[in-house]
Amino acid sequence: MPTVFLVIPCYNEEEVLPETNRRLCEKMAALQQQGLADEKSRILYVDDGSRDHTWQLISDYHQKSSLVQGIKLAHNRGHQNALLAGLMTAMKECDCAISLDADLQDDVDAIDQFVQKYQEGCDVVYGVRNKRETDTFFKRTTAEGFYKVMKLLGADIVFNHADYRLMSRRALEGLSEYREVNLFLRGIVPLIGYRSDYVYYDRHERFAGESKYPLKKMLSFALEGITSFSVKPLKLISNLGILLSVLSVLGLIYALISYFTHNAVAGWTAIVSSIWLLGGIQLLCVGMVGTYVGKIYSEVKARPRYRIEEHLHDHKS
Repeated sequence: MPTVFLVIPCYNEEEVLPETNRRLCEKMAALQQQGLADEKSRILYVDDGSRDHTWQLISDYHQKSSLVQGIKLAHNRGHQNALLAGLMTAMKECDCAISLDADLQDDVDAIDQFVQKYQEGCDVVYGVRNKRETDTFFKRTTAEGFYKVMKLLGADIVFNHADYRLMSRRALEGLSEYREVNLFLRGIVPLIGYRSDYVYYDRHERFAGESKYPLKKMLSFALEGITSFSVKPLKLISNLGILLSVLSVLGLIYALISYFTHNAVAGWTAIVSSIWLLGGIQLLCVGMVGTYVGKIYSEVKARPRYRIEEHLHDHKS
């Protein structure tokens, strides 16, 4: 039987965590009874610098149950870094690790299928949503558009897959070799290779609390993914520059012809409009280039992606 770790990043999750812990403990006990997980399997919570009582709850669960472990990050580092911290911690003790969110939107009953796929020889198993009926029209449209844009730009990501996945120890060791500071795990994991498969599930509504991904964070996360795995935006800027140069030459030729044929009409609308248009395009291009330069700046500094302040291990006999 494999040693299975469930890795759950948490940020201000005190409202949902009691129910999450109850369901996950029941699921882990069921996995052990069914022979899908051994007695060393654990639930690992990662407190990403929460400002509420999340860490106190994790500590209480650890004291009450040998199934629960926890790590507390020294400060908030974001979902992707918190998830990586949990996976790298679990890698030292597990045969495979399953990452899922604390809000109970990921169907915990699908965990059985993840482990079965692992036992069949898969190193990576992706949790893929069957449908997005629980999302608003705006969120559904933008999310699906994001996956399509990523594919168009050449990034190898799994459609309708977030961070609900199983990774074997071998796959986790492969993940540890990717040292970039700008993390986008949905794009990195497919690069590892090894045999993979999919588990399809229905995503539920958030059980309690508020979403940690409002529109602003979603857009930032999308930009992070696009600029981390594709330089095509820079190529598009170059192509746009060439196109505008050609149009400018054509415009100059037209202006000269109009001047010499005495058909020139004095006007400021076209001039002002063109200035604003070109100015906006230039600022957009400079901003995109600046995004890539900023990412290079972060990577060159190579600061630690996270720092663990406290680690709740197994109870000692």
